[in-house]
Amino acid sequence: MLGFSFDVVTAVIAYGVSVVGAALGLLCTSRARATRGASRARWLALAALSIGGTGIWVMHFIAMLGSEVHGTPLRYDVPITILSMALSIGVVAIGLFIVGFTTRSGWLFVGGAFTGAGVAVMHYVGMAAINLFGEIHYDPLLVAASVVIAVVAATAALWAAVNIRAFGAVILAAFIMGIAVNGMHHVGMAAAEVMPHAASAGLVGMNGQDLLLPMVVGISFVTVMTLAIVALSPNAQEIAEERALQARIARVTNFR
Repeated sequence: MLGFSFDVVTAVIAYGVSVVGAALGLLCTSRARATRGASRARWLALAALSIGGTGIWVMHFIAMLGSEVHGTPLRYDVPITILSMALSIGVVAIGLFIVGFTTRSGWLFVGGAFTGAGVAVMHYVGMAAINLFGEIHYDPLLVAASVVIAVVAATAALWAAVNIRAFGAVILAAFIMGIAVNGMHHVGMAAAEVMPHAASAGLVGMNGQDLLLPMVVGISFVTVMTLAIVALSPNAQEIAEERALQARIARVTNFR
């Protein structure tokens, strides 16, 4: 049985990317809390794209670029890889919309459980996209541990999205979320073992750099655009102050 290799450089880069994605997502949710209706939905969608796309999916596949299995190349099935990206963004969006449009605290755990389980499924769907000369088997205990980590990380992320407002606290929460997301990934990778077999026909799929780098660059561009939107938009306090001003103007107008 062979394991996937671990590369420190790509792991550090992946962690940095996950922190950036988490921080952007939390900044978007701070805007969402200060708005209502369609505007809130748009901010939550941007948050899901930042956390699910950059903070989780891009992190996963950057880390995968540093993983190898001795004696066999790795190829990635394109439709399954894209499916894993859609799952990552989708489950985070569902969790954020659950906590973003409800006030009962119990829904936090529902959203966290759903999102965490979805993130874990994303990881193993991403692993299912790998074609190699061998069969991948998993340690059930480590798989269970990775799911637990994913659920705890997702619940903590949703709690932070609902409660954290100060910029310094957002950055701290993003570093913690990065640790949790990366921890889930590496525990999941430790659970995987490859039973090699003799090379036969050519492997189906694309190699990691040809497939993943364009996708990572594309999502990174979206991340930069999201950062620009956040930087140019009023913050939560400014939005609240503007709403209060409009309310006072309306009261004065109605009084007259």
